[in-house]
Amino acid sequence: MRAAVVTAPELGVLEICEALDVSRATFYRPRIEAPEAQGVSKPTRSEAEPSNQPRALVPEERARVLEVLTSERFCDQAPQQVYATMLDEGQYFCSTRTMYRVLAAQGSARERRDQLRHPTYAKPELLAVRPNEVWSWDITKLLGPAKWTYFYLYVIIDIFSRYVVGWMLTDRESSVLAKRLIEQTIDNQVVVPGQLTVHADRGSSMKSGLVAQMLADLGVTKTHSRPHVSDDNPFSESQFKTMKYRPAFPARFGSFQDAHAHCRAFFAWYNTEHRHSGIGLHTPEAVHTGLALERTKQRACVLLDAYQLHPERFVSKVPEPPALPTAVWINPPKQIANPTPETPPDTH
Repeated sequence: MRAAVVTAPELGVLEICEALDVSRATFYRPRIEAPEAQGVSKPTRSEAEPSNQPRALVPEERARVLEVLTSERFCDQAPQQVYATMLDEGQYFCSTRTMYRVLAAQGSARERRDQLRHPTYAKPELLAVRPNEVWSWDITKLLGPAKWTYFYLYVIIDIFSRYVVGWMLTDRESSVLAKRLIEQTIDNQVVVPGQLTVHADRGSSMKSGLVAQMLADLGVTKTHSRPHVSDDNPFSESQFKTMKYRPAFPARFGSFQDAHAHCRAFFAWYNTEHRHSGIGLHTPEAVHTGLALERTKQRACVLLDAYQLHPERFVSKVPEPPALPTAVWINPPKQIANPTPETPPDTH
């Protein structure tokens, strides 16, 4: 009679480690003998023999690809363009990704296309501390009586006083008309050479050589906004918004005469009646002509009388009228966070 032989089931490393509450790393670590323990240092990456990729290009093929990519015909084209062109001519060298690797090995992986490099436009920083130092001008469209018909409104505004020093309504945009308006406005305001800076956006009339030459002849400095940056011409944009958001502004004008009459009435109101929040709630005319300073003093006297009559109605101090601006900026320069203090004078 044979005796039955019963064998215990074999356990794996995972089961044994779990039973002994030991990590598998502890089990395997002693079994891996480090090369340094045998006195043999691990070869560096440069000492290791390069692996031979059977799909890689041989040196002669890589040289041929580089020769094609750097040829006079393809030196300013992207690898995708070279790849497609050579395919159309019945030739295949390698994939576009391999072309990029060949160029990178030669330090030539850069923008290869022949493209226009746009210049870096500086942010205009303009300061006005009195009227007729900086003007801003722009052109806006007014809808005409029929679809696709417009009237063009040219407006020049003084950024310090917010006074509209000149405006013109026409049926087209023209650098000749813009030159005539600016030249006449400069003459009306008695501007001397070297006194004025005229700022505008980058429209065709604003950048025209005719306007630029006229300003140069009159000794007027011109500046332009950066492309696609409306914040560089905020005073003209704000004035147009004030005009177009008034309840009396129509959706369309019935005729040129209708639009001209509306603009005439609006600018008379804007200059002589509109209390502008940016100039101490004075009218632009009062600031432009210098009357605002006297009116501010008169307002202060009225407030002082009110305070003396009922001081309990005012908290802590005598009320003051809104202050007049002392300096107006287009893009004021950034303030230094922690300016270096001045050295105190030596008192010894």
